[in-house]
Amino acid sequence: MVQTNPQQMKKSILFLILFILSQQIKANRDSLYIPQYQNRLQSLSRYEEFFCDACGCAAGNGSSGFESLLNPQFVGVKYFAQHYRAKENLFMQDLTQDQYFNTIQIWGKVPVTQKLSIYGSLPFQFHEKKTLQGDINISGIGDASVMGIYEILRSKSDYHQLNGGIGMKIPLGKFDEKGITGVNPGFQLGTGSWDYQLALSYKFQKNLFALMLNTDYTIKTENRKHYRFGNQWNYVATGFYRLWRNEDSIFSGKLGLQGEVYDRNRQFGEVMPRTAGSALYGKLGFEISYKKFSLGSELMLPAYAQLAGGDIEARSRFSLFVNFGI
Repeated sequence: MVQTNPQQMKKSILFLILFILSQQIKANRDSLYIPQYQNRLQSLSRYEEFFCDACGCAAGNGSSGFESLLNPQFVGVKYFAQHYRAKENLFMQDLTQDQYFNTIQIWGKVPVTQKLSIYGSLPFQFHEKKTLQGDINISGIGDASVMGIYEILRSKSDYHQLNGGIGMKIPLGKFDEKGITGVNPGFQLGTGSWDYQLALSYKFQKNLFALMLNTDYTIKTENRKHYRFGNQWNYVATGFYRLWRNEDSIFSGKLGLQGEVYDRNRQFGEVMPRTAGSALYGKLGFEISYKKFSLGSELMLPAYAQLAGGDIEARSRFSLFVNFGI
């Protein structure tokens, strides 16, 4: 495993985002208002996406993947809930401990130029696990995220679109050393580390149907407590179908698959056993917009999961968001 210098990585990411931003502003200095974004509010065929909003701790704040948003520039609030079942401790065989991860986040996505957008999020976490000794609850601010999203390719017919993103996660959430001694070290408010992400998204759209293929890779670094969560790879395939529309509203359904692969965690450079894993979820949801408001929800159930060597079982995920177009 290649070791990553957090300071060098941080400076490189910031420099790259600022360089791209400066070049795009220079090329489009006449105005930051892009008329085409207004048109996108009237058509389900224009999908915008951004990177995973989760903390990324293994079997904790797992990725919810790229989202499809009817509003291309927005501010909003999202609720994201996850349920896992884990062993009470390493000496027990049965999965008896229920763990609930809950996140409410403020997020937004703003176009800077015709091809460049900036996404940001700030989560508030409140997690719970039910132990034999009683319930354990933690709550507080999670890790903030920021990403630059660039339109790489768009076909003349608008059938095909390719976007790429690069960003970072800022360690505002508390990392507790005591939490890594349990079966699930991801029971945290944050990783305590500066983490970096590369993302790629492809969209095909024709008539009432759209298909989105997304993938992202998160590089995680060692925190001040000398703990490093494993790097994470996510991949998502989602199909959308417009079910109804009128002059002010659009309603669509979506169906898809989402996969996640976690590398092993490390402490003082040593590999921590039973910390790697992977999971595949099926998901079903909807999105509806009315004028500048949009509402969406999604339910995810595991088709396959092998987390922490079988010590953790994925149960379900649910999300709900409300956005306002700006």
